[in-house]
Amino acid sequence: MSYSVVVSDDARDFLRALDVKSKRVCKKNLGKLSCPYPGRGSGDKERLVVDGKEMYRLHIGRTYTAFYSIDEGDKMVRVLEVLSIKAAHKKYGF
Repeated sequence: MSYSVVVSDDARDFLRALDVKSKRVCKKNLGKLSCPYPGRGSGDKERLVVDGKEMYRLHIGRTYTAFYSIDEGDKMVRVLEVLSIKAAHKKYGF
């Protein structure tokens, strides 16, 4: 079953600031979240527990990481933020 993908304002602002090529690569990879669970579909996805809450991450190339949650009831993926890999490691320690 396919999930709809909704991008938060913070993630959208991050994506808007990217150059054209990076923006295209990110959007293409975020499309992989229509099948959001690790081990299903394509993309380097992983389940995480951050501050006691379940969330997921998607590596976008070797440059960016998207963090997202899955709303099973609405079949919706919410992209919470997109960060550079360096910023993601600094913020979350992964």
